[in-house]
Amino acid sequence: MRQLLLGTAFLAVTAPAALAAPVSRFTLDNGLEVVVIEDHRAPVAVQMMWYKVGAADEPPGHSGIAHFFEHLMFKATDDLAAGEFSRIVEAQGGNDNAFTSWDYTAYYQRVAADRLDLMMTIEADRMRDLQLTDDVVATERNVILEERNQRTDSDPRSLFQEQTRAAQYLNHPYGVPVIGWRHEIEALNRRDAEAFYKTYYAPNNAVLVVAGDVTPDAVRAMAETHYGPLQPTADLPPRLRPQEPPQLAERRITMADARVSQPYMMRTYLAPKRESGNQKEAAALLYLAELLGGSGTTSLFAKGLQFQDPKAVYSYAFYDGTAVDSGTFGFGLVPLPGVNPEAAEAAMDQIVADFLKSGPDPAAFERIRTQLRASEIYGRDDAQGLAQRYGEALTVGLTLQDIEDWPKVLQEVTPDDVMAAARKVLDRRNAVTGWLMDTDEEAAQ
Repeated sequence: MRQLLLGTAFLAVTAPAALAAPVSRFTLDNGLEVVVIEDHRAPVAVQMMWYKVGAADEPPGHSGIAHFFEHLMFKATDDLAAGEFSRIVEAQGGNDNAFTSWDYTAYYQRVAADRLDLMMTIEADRMRDLQLTDDVVATERNVILEERNQRTDSDPRSLFQEQTRAAQYLNHPYGVPVIGWRHEIEALNRRDAEAFYKTYYAPNNAVLVVAGDVTPDAVRAMAETHYGPLQPTADLPPRLRPQEPPQLAERRITMADARVSQPYMMRTYLAPKRESGNQKEAAALLYLAELLGGSGTTSLFAKGLQFQDPKAVYSYAFYDGTAVDSGTFGFGLVPLPGVNPEAAEAAMDQIVADFLKSGPDPAAFERIRTQLRASEIYGRDDAQGLAQRYGEALTVGLTLQDIEDWPKVLQEVTPDDVMAAARKVLDRRNAVTGWLMDTDEEAAQ
């Protein structure tokens, strides 16, 4: 859930599209797509390498291998020792990291602009020249199993969210956790890792985004020198995933765990993604999420559940539509101590029903429009944030034009657009509703 805290009075003095960073794009002969976002206000550059492979692209039975490979990319290459990549970045006064989602895996470095050539040297080295051994793979597999222990298996809410997502997707691999199922992680081996690496870690399956104090000509020269000689994957498989069948009835799950201190409710719906060339519906769903639960003080859920007739300690709504296959819309709450979970859920449902009848308050709608505009403007002050915005969109099938059009699309949304999207998405037959409770609460229910 995003918190939008920028006010209307301050926005009136901000600059319009003239502050938009110049963006260039070119493609190397081996298929590597390169995007350059110029920002000369500070002598800093961000390099982000985005691979068009994530958890939803994994071979059946090999869940977690995309995330596994995010770890392995910091091991030894033919030129670098294990861990040396990050030590080089740190020695230049920079920082680096990586992350994996269902649709992509990304690696980044933020350094002084005059260190960009070095960053390309070492990033290109590990794209095709990792040196994997059975010992390296086994050791890192144990690290990931411990990560799952700490972040998922020891956290009831993480387990609950994992189970809820699995219930949402009966057929699509979006229902598989990014970190992977434990029994499948345990079976991953060097042969699996090498096959995955040789197939997907290739220039024709990647997008390089460079943002900051750079010029397109300089970036092109460096990219051609370091990435240009790398061989593409000749038989790169298309991104064809199993799709969801129609959902015919609401799915409900209740999970009990003695470690839970407060009940927690979450409901999710499959929702339209950001469609290339037609992002209007996605923009309307972003407004809907903000209207229902985007603010802890002014949203409908906050006012109705936390102030006017208190039923919840906390409530929220969200929309995530930047994806290859489908988006997700959802909301939820944490009831006040002593409030019956059924009563809290019923109160939330009533707010949604009232909204579907009456529509958004005009003043609230315009406030969100202003906040979204402010958020887009100030987002351009962060080179790394810009690089992430472009990389994420391009790896899921959106275009540069879609990214540039997005602020304008947001400003053109009308209340009628929001209501049309709400009536389409907020169908309980397409929902998964889950409750996480402690064991005593479940027994009482």
